[in-house]
Amino acid sequence: MPRKSTTERKRKTKAEEVLEKVLNHELMPKAEVVPKDNVKALLRRLNAAPWQLPWIRSTDPLVRSLGAKPGDIIRIIRKSPTAGEIEVYRFVVPG
Repeated sequence: MPRKSTTERKRKTKAEEVLEKVLNHELMPKAEVVPKDNVKALLRRLNAAPWQLPWIRSTDPLVRSLGAKPGDIIRIIRKSPTAGEIEVYRFVVPG
């Protein structure tokens, strides 16, 4: 049996391939975890506590792909035909 080279990629499951296609689709908004250093300034600018932000569950495929944990805040950047780009924030909760 021939050995696989180290440069050969690990074969993805069908579910992983579908998730990758969905997350990289042109209509899917870009997202990132807000660094802990910036959270305090962000919350002060929004005049809100973390729990007052809209929630997103830690089991959401987007959250899992970012590696976010409960308690993190996610910045989602959406394209809008009227406003250009808008930033929205979500608080990651367990579940």
